[in-house]
Order: sequence, then C-alpha cells, then structure tokens
Amino acid sequence: MEVSNVEIPGESEDTEEMEIDEGAEKIARLKENAQKRKGRGFDSKKPSEELGRYESIDQDEPGPQRSVEGWILFITSLHEETQEDDIHDKLSAYGEIKNIHLNLDRRTGFLKGYALVEYGLYKEALAAKEALDGTEILGQTVSVNWCFVTGPKSTKRKSRKKL
Repeated sequence: MEVSNVEIPGESEDTEEMEIDEGAEKIARLKENAQKRKGRGFDSKKPSEELGRYESIDQDEPGPQRSVEGWILFITSLHEETQEDDIHDKLSAYGEIKNIHLNLDRRTGFLKGYALVEYGLYKEALAAKEALDGTEILGQTVSVNWCFVTGPKSTKRKSRKKL
C-alpha cells in the first residue's frame, strides 16, 4: 500500500502565505531595530549610545601644532642673499635651535625667500615668533608664522555642481 501526499484543497496555500507573511514581519521588525555598524569606531562591547562617537579636539581657532621633532617656524620674505649664519644669529637668542633649513634655487644658488627653523620647546619658538615677526633681516621685513597649524573646525562640505 502506497501512501501518497494528499493535499487538502485551500489548506496548503494558506499555510504557505502565513509563513511568508510572518517571515516578512520578522524581517521588518529586525530592520527597524537594527543600527548600521560598519567601519571604524564600532565596538560590540560599547553601549549603543556611544557607538559612532569619536573624540575630538575642540578648538575654535587655528593654532600651532607640534611636528615630530619640535616646533617649526616658517620665515618668509627673506632677502635672496641671506645666509644660515644671519638667521642663526637673530634666532639663537630665544632658545636652542635644533635645525635650520634654507631652500636654495638650483639655477641661481640664491635663497628662495623662506626658511624653516626648528625649536625643541614651544615657549622658545613662541618667543622667537612674537619678537621677530615684522622685523628686518638684511634690510627686508620678514614674516614669521607657525609651519604646522591645526585648522578650524570642519564644517559640512557643500556638494559641487558639475558643469
């Protein structure tokens, strides 16, 4: 005696539709409760309200930033015949200079008009910056600024329109 699958009319279609509806409802509930957790900053051990939050530096204005070795000043508007000794004599009064870099023009051999001066301590670099900004070296008024600065707080970027 063979047993065949006997379908009761109308019953199998209803159960399949009910199972599909229940599955769709479960998926919809899961999607509502799910949070996107991709990329860096996701840690399953943190509470959900801390996810996606990053530490930030709250600075309203740009300021100096330390380089790997020390604090670097950017001196511009230098006379083209300025030598390393001229800069060292002016700046060594404010603290120990760790490094001086003068960029020379390959073709002429003269200074390109700027120099990088590195101090080990912030207070020495700040004193040199404040004292020498606007002074003259070899008859030319120079400008002294920080070489590396932190930028202002970032704002949302505006989308660019393609022409």
